[in-house]
Amino acid sequence: MTFLPNDPASLRSYYLLDPAVTFLNHGSFGACPIPVFQTYQQWQLELERQPVQFMKYRINPLLAEARDLVAAYVNAPSEDCVFVPNATAGVHIASHSLSHILQPGDEVLTSTHEYGVCLTIWQDVCDRVDARLVRVTPELPYLSDETFIEAFWQHVTPRTKVIFLSHITSATALTFPVQAICARARAEGILTLIDGAHAPGQIPLDITAIDPDYYGGNCHKWMCAPKGSGFLYVRKDRQTNIRPLYLSWGWRDDADFTTRFHEQGTRDPASFLSIPAALTFMREHDWAVVQARSHALAQATRQKIHDIFGMTAITPSTMPGQMTSISLPNKMGAEKLKEVLYDTCQIEIPVLEFEGQLYARVSIQGYNTEEDAQKLVDALEEILA
Repeated sequence: MTFLPNDPASLRSYYLLDPAVTFLNHGSFGACPIPVFQTYQQWQLELERQPVQFMKYRINPLLAEARDLVAAYVNAPSEDCVFVPNATAGVHIASHSLSHILQPGDEVLTSTHEYGVCLTIWQDVCDRVDARLVRVTPELPYLSDETFIEAFWQHVTPRTKVIFLSHITSATALTFPVQAICARARAEGILTLIDGAHAPGQIPLDITAIDPDYYGGNCHKWMCAPKGSGFLYVRKDRQTNIRPLYLSWGWRDDADFTTRFHEQGTRDPASFLSIPAALTFMREHDWAVVQARSHALAQATRQKIHDIFGMTAITPSTMPGQMTSISLPNKMGAEKLKEVLYDTCQIEIPVLEFEGQLYARVSIQGYNTEEDAQKLVDALEEILA
């Protein structure tokens, strides 16, 4: 069929999603287009046909080729990037490698809007060395990057050794000004770790321009790659002390950074090797146009719902991305509302209570139609009226 980037129906045919469900939750686990999923299965089949030849002789050059393409997409040196199962694994690896620089009383500065598991990881690191995890609560509504930076920096002290922030927050879909934060941190000798779980494929990403010490990203969410595919970027001068989640054949004295992470023994590499197919899919389907249309639909949907209930947006409509959090009246608990939306209306969408406010987080991908969005508007108006 002829693909039209502004026609979500033509994109929907490329996805395996249940047609009976209105899927507005691409942000949680992503969704893999059929051509990419077929590539994923083909790699698995090749591995099973001749596992010895594949794992002993073919895997390393194949991983290097895939890594080169991912690194080019996020504009980072290929030799500074390694594959990890997901962004959280990248955060775990980087944060634990930083534990050796933390002393009792040192501080790791972050925000209350970070992904819960990542805060758990950092709390574990701090507890081990008797450091302090400082969580800053950003002001909402989010007024401007300048306002956020100045308020955030009020919490920087001589004991601040690391700043950990999301590029795009999971719960509230805030896009933090990570490039400005990283530049200011570097000038003051503070290390930076950025959780890019939601950034690759949703907004333009230039890691060289951001210049963090560490950046963990997902490929299986907005880049449309198979589940279990992510990357970790580590600045060259920070690579000496970083270790993979477990040591394997790549951990030897003469091995470089990528070898230590990629020679991990027996594992299924199909998700990593399928990322190039996802990049091809996005390129062939005018993804910049898809992203722009999805952003516009997300913002329009939020505005409709806010107008119905008299709610205020927590982010400006100009904030980039295909994901937005919609403020809702607290007329029922988050779990109950999510249950009703799914069981009664067949709408898949996360609902959460955050800092006393009820939100529905809408993720609009290229396959979502105006009808999908209107179904959510109508359902919320009926349920919460």
